[in-house]
Formats: sequence, C-alpha cells, structure tokens
Amino acid sequence: MHTNIKHLLFAALCVIVLRATAQTTDIVTPEPITAPRHQANIGRIIFLNDTILAAQIKDADIVSELILDPNNNLSMCAFMGNSLTNYQHQMAPDLTVAQLNEGNYHFSFYIDDKLIYQENLHKGAGYAWIKNSRTALRIKLISTKHEDMWSRYLFGRLMMRGGEDALTTGSHTLRVELRPYVAIPTLKVGDIIAKGDLKIIVPPAEVKDIQIQAIKPNSGWPVSTEAYDKKLIMGMNERIAQNKFKNISGIVVIKNGKLLIEEYFNGEGRDSLHDPRSVGKTFASAVMGIAIKEGYIKSEQQTLSEFYNLKNYQNYSPKKDSITIKSLLTMSSVFDANDSDDNSPGNENIMYPMDNWVKFALDLKVDSSKQAYKSWNYFTAGVVVLGDILNQKVPGGLEKYADNKLLRPLGITSYQWPYTPQHVPSTAGGIRLRALDFAKFGQLYKNNGVWNGKQIIPKAWVEKSFTKQIALPANVVGPGNYGYLFWNKTYTIGDKAYETWYCTGNGGNKIFIFKDQPLVVIITAKAYNEGYAHPQADKIMQQYILPAVLK
Repeated sequence: MHTNIKHLLFAALCVIVLRATAQTTDIVTPEPITAPRHQANIGRIIFLNDTILAAQIKDADIVSELILDPNNNLSMCAFMGNSLTNYQHQMAPDLTVAQLNEGNYHFSFYIDDKLIYQENLHKGAGYAWIKNSRTALRIKLISTKHEDMWSRYLFGRLMMRGGEDALTTGSHTLRVELRPYVAIPTLKVGDIIAKGDLKIIVPPAEVKDIQIQAIKPNSGWPVSTEAYDKKLIMGMNERIAQNKFKNISGIVVIKNGKLLIEEYFNGEGRDSLHDPRSVGKTFASAVMGIAIKEGYIKSEQQTLSEFYNLKNYQNYSPKKDSITIKSLLTMSSVFDANDSDDNSPGNENIMYPMDNWVKFALDLKVDSSKQAYKSWNYFTAGVVVLGDILNQKVPGGLEKYADNKLLRPLGITSYQWPYTPQHVPSTAGGIRLRALDFAKFGQLYKNNGVWNGKQIIPKAWVEKSFTKQIALPANVVGPGNYGYLFWNKTYTIGDKAYETWYCTGNGGNKIFIFKDQPLVVIITAKAYNEGYAHPQADKIMQQYILPAVLK
C-alpha cells in the first residue's frame, strides 16, 4: 500500500512537471541568436543613429545620448531572448498562434523616472511572421526622412502626450521598457522583455529666436497697440525654436481688425506663399456665395442634374440627380466617398492620379446607407465639382472671377492657384497666399463679408457658412460642427468657452475666426501628413495664443 502511494505521488509529480514544461515550450520556431552582440545584450535596448541589422551593429553606431535637434535621427534595437509570439505563449499557453498575433508589444516611456506614456501597439504593426520569428526589434523613432511608419507615429504620440512638456531645456534620461501583451480573452500585459536608457539633451534656444518679432512697416494692416502676454508668446517661440512645435512657418494674430502679432519661422517671411492644403477649400465657398448673389448660380439648393447629364457618367442612379450644391458644401452628399477611409472608392488619393477629377467624382456610386445632410464624410472630390460648376457659370471662368470679385478687392495680388488636369483652379485646396493675406480672408468673414466698407461676400452667406449645418462625427474628428466648408469648435481657457469657426488643412494650417471675440488667428505650417500637425496647432492655441491675447 505504501509503495503504491509512492508510485501515485511520483506519477502526479511527473504530470505537473510535464505540464509546466509544456507551458514554456515554444509554440513557434524563433530565429537563432548567433550574433555575439545579441547574445551579450539579451534583455537590453540600445539606441542607434539609424536602423541596422542586429548582426551588423558596430560600437560606433551606438549612441548614449541624443541632442534633440530636427537634423538628428534616432533608432532603437531591442535584443530579446525569444520571439514576441513565444513570450505571449508563456503568458497564455492555451491560445493559438493566430490568437496570440491579435496582441503585440507594449511600450512604456519614462522621462527622468516618471512614466509619461504607455501604448499597446496595434496588432497590425508588424507582420505575423515577424512576431513569430524575430528576436530583435529594430525600429526608427525619429527620422529626417519622415517615412510613413508606425514607430515614428508611436514616438510622436509620446511627444504629444507629455514628452515635449517633460523635456525642458537641459539633460534628461529617457527609458523605454518593452513588454508583450495578449488581447484575448482579455487584455493582459506581460513582464519586461527588454529595456534601455538614453540621455537626451535639450539645448537652449537662442535669445534672438525667442524674442517677439517686431512688426515691420507696410504690412497693409493698422498695427495694434493692445497689450498681450509677451512671456507666453516668447514661450511659444522657444518651443518652435527647440523643434517641440515642428514645421511651423507663420503665426499672425488680428485683434479688433488690427495686426497684433506677426511671427515667421523656419526660413519663412512676410512674402512667403504658404501652401495651406484644404484651407483653400473654403475659398470655393466664398466664391460660391458671391456667384449666387450675382445670379450666376441660382442657389445652393441647385442639383447636379442642372449642371451635368449624369446619365453620361458611370454608376448612374436617380439619387445622383438630387445631389445639391449644399450637400457638397456641407460634406453630406450621398456619394460613396470618404477621405478618412483608405478603402473608400471616393478617397481623394485615388482621384489625384486620374486625368479628370470631376469625372472621377461623378462616376462614383451613391451609398444607399447615407442621407443627405445627415451623414458627414469628408469628400474632397465633391469640392472639386463645386469649382467646376463655378468655372462653367461665372464670366471668364473661376480664376478670373475669383481674382476680380474676391482676391483683388482684398488687396491680394500675390498668390498661386494649383490646377486640376483640365487647368481649372483646384478647389480641392492648396491656393498659396501670404499669411497676412490669409488673415484678410479670415477678417472678411469676421466683418460679415465687408472689406473697406464694401460688401464682398453677402452677409447672408457668411451667416449660412457659420451655421451649424451638421454635427461632426466625434469618433472621427472630435466634437464640433460643420458649416459651408467651415469647421466649428470651442476652446476652453480656464472656465470660459471661446467658440470659433475655422478653416483647416493638412500640415496644421489654420484660419480661426472667433465668434464672440474680435479675434482672427492664422497658423501656417508644413507638417504635412504628420500625426502631430493638428494637435500641436490646438496646443499652440490653447496654451499660448489665446491665453496671451485674451488677457
């Protein structure tokens, strides 16, 4: 009896050991770890000035400190003892490889031992075979080439969400910790698999780059003598000089119709023509309002069928006949198009290589799930159609008409239109103006369409443009509303709300027209296709410009 109990206990122990062993057995075959540097640094992250194969890293490639400068690159290499999938398998041994691949890496970023930002990397960052086999993670964090890669955007989110504020002038320590996470059945983060430290030096900005820039004569504006918080504006200038606010080219503030602040950066000046991208769409709305007032267009309720024989285009539907100018002005037509969706048939990136942008738009199907004036989807090609309608109907074509009726009355003579393949001014965006002239456009709307005593845009059109025609989808662009190619939002400073109508374009370009404040603000920028572009413009407004000038 005693012997049998011993045997049973031994058998049970064997089962326990076998199960424990099975839990730690790899579920996939990782790549072999043969490089001496990898073998000597398992569990460590090293930092480099470029992404280099782990086996090819030399001592000279490793950096122990980084000067935070727009001309410097930064990469990291995490040396792991196994592949990500096998680490995940140790956490969740019952999951399949496909289920483990639903997870990814968990990043933690510390600055001076303070946790600044954490992120569970999206499952789509990195192919499954890389997760299954690679034992070294080599990624770029900062790049002067501005490649479209998840790692750069990850580092950008760190900087936007506390990193820039923590990295004050002086020396700091950045620590990166890497962990695995699984997403099924619930999200679970594992232990550290690699970590590393890097010294980051933030050099002081030169005094000349921080100082308020004097407003030179002959701006075309009366110069304001109103007081504002110069320390805040100098703080903004310092962050621009230190490249914490990146690719800013100009800032102009008009208060009570007078020029209060005029600042230029990164080699730009008063006469620079700035490419504002989709800020230029709103010029189509302005010209449309003028054309309706003068009778060349009957009203914004006119339908596409009054300008085009839609049966001559692909995917004809009677619903196309009833699409109105207004629905294109408010981004609420029933076309199957959404610039925010890369897979949308009407995405603007599909349009640009085409030889006829208007045909591209009118060939699109209608989306049966959409209701006019109910479903908001950003639709650049629809604004191109508006430009084509104007070009058909106004005397001399759109370019001449806009020059005579809008630009020259504002004293704007230095500008450049981009063109469609048919050489029609492109109302998709991109009309290049001086920052001071963008300010004139904004002040024109602030003046209810009046400039130098003359009604340029009908007051009623300004009122319609600044009417909350449709709510913006909060899950896509955040809370706010949309008018006639104008956006609407509210900034809160302290306990006060400041509502603004604004034009916005890729890169962080803005024209802000405040509803209840005598304020127009222009930001020109070149942060094209960068995730930080619009958030940094908001931060500039929220933390610097508005508190400074509303004092």
